[in-house]
Amino acid sequence: MTEFNKAKWANAEFSQEYRDNADIYIVERRRLLEILKSFYRHFLSGKKQKSILDLGCGDGIITQELFKVDNFISATLVDGSEEMLNSAKERLKEFKNINYIPASFQEILEKDILHQDFAFIVSSLSIHHLTMNEKTSLFKEVYDHLLPEGYFLNIDVVLSPDENLEKWYLLLWKEWIDERKKLSGIEGGCFDDIINRYKNNKDNKPNTLEDQINALKKIGFKDVDCFYKYGVFTMYGGRK
Repeated sequence: MTEFNKAKWANAEFSQEYRDNADIYIVERRRLLEILKSFYRHFLSGKKQKSILDLGCGDGIITQELFKVDNFISATLVDGSEEMLNSAKERLKEFKNINYIPASFQEILEKDILHQDFAFIVSSLSIHHLTMNEKTSLFKEVYDHLLPEGYFLNIDVVLSPDENLEKWYLLLWKEWIDERKKLSGIEGGCFDDIINRYKNNKDNKPNTLEDQINALKKIGFKDVDCFYKYGVFTMYGGRK
């Protein structure tokens, strides 16, 4: 596992660029957020327990979107980047019942830092930085910290099962970026190299969707499925 302080996300300039351009970088980002809210409304809004854990929370947009669905949420946000946590605090400053934990995935796996169980655990575009063995360990940690009938949902990028599929999936990604740039009146910029940067970044360790779904099933998750997929971008999870 790459030590967080040696990863690109520990760099304030890098994380700021990501926040500024996320709607262009991330395929169907707004659609993914709407599906997330639909998932919460369908499976969790009627439950008495309103505790959520946002793993690798970034700038807090996932938690913010969930607050739009349910004002009674109590949220715990975890991230290894102080820059990201500060951005999350700023984004969520009007909301109450929020706890912030500065911790990397390494610390989550090595130490008992969560201290409670949750009705809903969610992560977005963070877990792909772990190897498959580390992902499995994190999934087990997630399972152990879910309340009975609690849900886990992960939005992330995955490894294509076939080289030809990967070429097409990456082309879909490029077409998405080109379309977003055109709609925004943007020419050139750092967007043109994002796919190569993703492929060449040693911090990224995606695994196939099948391997991750199988890992969840072996741990004991029920109702495991892929809830949405667009090329390498996907949303999957299950129930305890």
